[in-house]
Amino acid sequence: MSHYAPLVAALITMLVITIMLFSKADKNIQDIPNERSLHESPTPRIGGVGLMAGLLSAWALMLMSLVWWVLLPLIILFAVSLLDDVRGLPIRQRLIAHIFGAAILVVGSGFWTQGVVVSMLVLLCVVWMINLFNFMDGSDGLAGGMAFFGFTMYGVAALMHGEDTQAMLNFSIAAASLGMLYYNFYPAQVFMGDAGSIPLGFLAAAMGLWGWQQGLWPEWFPLLVFFPFIADASVVLLKRILCREKILKAHREHYYQRLVRIGWGHRNVALFGYILMFMVGVSAIWCLRQSTQWPWLLFLSWGIVYAGLMLTLDFRWKAFLRASA
Repeated sequence: MSHYAPLVAALITMLVITIMLFSKADKNIQDIPNERSLHESPTPRIGGVGLMAGLLSAWALMLMSLVWWVLLPLIILFAVSLLDDVRGLPIRQRLIAHIFGAAILVVGSGFWTQGVVVSMLVLLCVVWMINLFNFMDGSDGLAGGMAFFGFTMYGVAALMHGEDTQAMLNFSIAAASLGMLYYNFYPAQVFMGDAGSIPLGFLAAAMGLWGWQQGLWPEWFPLLVFFPFIADASVVLLKRILCREKILKAHREHYYQRLVRIGWGHRNVALFGYILMFMVGVSAIWCLRQSTQWPWLLFLSWGIVYAGLMLTLDFRWKAFLRASA
């Protein structure tokens, strides 16, 4: 049954989104354009509802293979994020929920036995992954497509170790993301909202840690697979801290947002992101079978590539601002 899980995930995701669109159930969950937005008209934020419906339906076929410390915080984060999409929640309440979900993962997985330093480091990494996925969900099709490639790489790595069930768990996340992407690719009919981006960010961390715990991949693998997302969000956060800007204030300074604003458009930005995510993911898969020095050489190589891309875009952005003045 588990081999049908990805198909179930994709079909249920598309079905739920279709029903919500035709039933007008999306009227109360609208993304209203603000200073951070790249879109100009209200758009339903129901993609995450469909994605989670598809994923949980698929995972129900493998219920005995799940661990509570992934499933429980996933459901909690989805519920809190959906409430935020519908009614709006203060940042403090959302952050408390993120920390609580991450704490369940750290305690339940047993990472807390490694000491306070390791526990806090893992917790902070999980909270950052949860939020950076949300930060990167600001252009049509970008976050959904990146999730598809990232979790597909997790699944391939699990298959390489003969762990079919673990592979299907990850392929189901990728398939649900693909089903949502049918409505989210440019021009987007729906957005995934926090109810989609927050759970996906949590799963990127949780499934990465779970696979590491099972010995399916080393600790660097999840970081390299999701490097394109981590690099953009982390560099922008660092720049805002250095410039003493309010890091929690909505903005449009991410590199993917700047690409859209200088004329690349949502479609080209998404496709460029897919290419980068695929190439980084394939290099990570290849590196699993190489010597221990290769991961750090790959991180260095991709770091140089991204530094070059970011510096080039910084130059283009300054030229764009001068031309627009």
